Amino acid sequence: MSLLRGHKLSVAQIALIVAPSFVLFGYNQAGVGGLLSLPDWTKTFPEIDTTHTTGAVKSHNATIQGVVVATFVLGALTGALCCMYTGDMFGRRKNIFMAAAFTLIGEILCSSSHALPQFIVGRTTIGLGTGVLSATVPVWQAECSSAANRGKHVVLDGLFITLGYTLESWINLGASQIKGPHEEASWRMPLAIPIASSIMLMSCIFLMPESPRWLIKVGRVEEARVNLSKLKDLPLNNSTVIAEVEGIQYSLEESTVKKANMAAMFTMGPEKLFYRFCLCIVLQFYQQMSGSNLISVYAPVIFQQNLKLNGQTSRILAGGTLTWKFLSSFVAFFTIDRFGRRALFMFSGVGMGSCMLALAVATSFPTDNKSASIASVFFIFMFNFFVPIGFLGANFLYCAEVAPVKLRVSMASISTANHWLWNFVVVMATPVAITDIGYRYFILFATIGYCIPLSVYFFYPETMGQSLEQIDAVFRDNKGPLAIVKMSKLLPKNDM
Repeated sequence: MSLLRGHKLSVAQIALIVAPSFVLFGYNQAGVGGLLSLPDWTKTFPEIDTTHTTGAVKSHNATIQGVVVATFVLGALTGALCCMYTGDMFGRRKNIFMAAAFTLIGEILCSSSHALPQFIVGRTTIGLGTGVLSATVPVWQAECSSAANRGKHVVLDGLFITLGYTLESWINLGASQIKGPHEEASWRMPLAIPIASSIMLMSCIFLMPESPRWLIKVGRVEEARVNLSKLKDLPLNNSTVIAEVEGIQYSLEESTVKKANMAAMFTMGPEKLFYRFCLCIVLQFYQQMSGSNLISVYAPVIFQQNLKLNGQTSRILAGGTLTWKFLSSFVAFFTIDRFGRRALFMFSGVGMGSCMLALAVATSFPTDNKSASIASVFFIFMFNFFVPIGFLGANFLYCAEVAPVKLRVSMASISTANHWLWNFVVVMATPVAITDIGYRYFILFATIGYCIPLSVYFFYPETMGQSLEQIDAVFRDNKGPLAIVKMSKLLPKNDM
């Protein structure tokens, strides 16, 4: 890939690294839900069979099943936190390689399982690798992308996550039709398919350039200069390349943070570190607790239990909602570097909150009310239109943008771990909540959705069109949140 430069190099990064990373994210996160009722699955793993059991046995198996499904999320949370220590120690590329190796090992273990303990180890290992990818790849992208195109490049993460969800849904539906002597392929094949993406990641990552900002941070300035030259398709001695290297060095020198550790993020100081940390934490909280994962993972449950649709229809509708979500992801791709991060967050928040409120009203009617059922399906589709506009890629991008270079991986790691923590809460709480409180559960997500535009308007500065060093300066040179937000909207936008 050494001959690729500029736009061609960026396309190669997206196609060979970003796409497989986040397709793995979406595919593996949702990869078990559609398999739990398959006949050969329940025969292989009777400990988590809730299809052919009743009473206390079913209740016990459901609890074990919930824990098994959640091991992926717990592994991802651990993997994201590990990046605090490995991200700057080994660099972005080595972390991505190790993460891909973990997912490969886990996928092999899961698809070859003949006992539940092996499957649990496999799912936890996949989660570990996915957590590292989710914390590292957006940072690597942001640090390698120009200010003008950084939003488009990183928001693709959400598009590929949704593509992973969509592929998983339709592949599981198709594989479920396999019967006869090869019936075990109905669940082994879907679990084995992502092996190809893991191998692609491991094969291609070292053909890509390392982050120039990480290279400068560890003293490898000449390598950083060469990589910036390739990424921008400019000569080594070009003034733009020289100015960017000097800007990164100046930003590092101005930083008051001497060591990238967790304690530093809880201090304010001239760089407003705690404020920036809170922006990341709250944004990732919104991503999960506005209902995104609820609809993606539990749409079939909502269709079956709340709307009383049959299983086949529910699975087809769930696949349809995820396909629609994937198509809706292109809205953010074409708007994030035109209207900015703030506008998309606020628009997405209002839309998600309104759809959740409407869903609460529609599902409050008796299940034999056909009009209410149709309205519920409509608002689930509409919710999946609004989610990817602001909260399926842009949230990872924003956290990478507002963090200072010395703490970028640490902040991204903790905020991404927070994303996985609330993911775990939703995964564990939703089955019980849907059964016990029904439509009232959606009111919680509606309330959180309506909090998004208010908090973004007052506290979240605009980062569109600014270099990462300029964003750093906005926080450093202004006193409070309102001044920072105001200044961020006045700065001119970069074209490079």
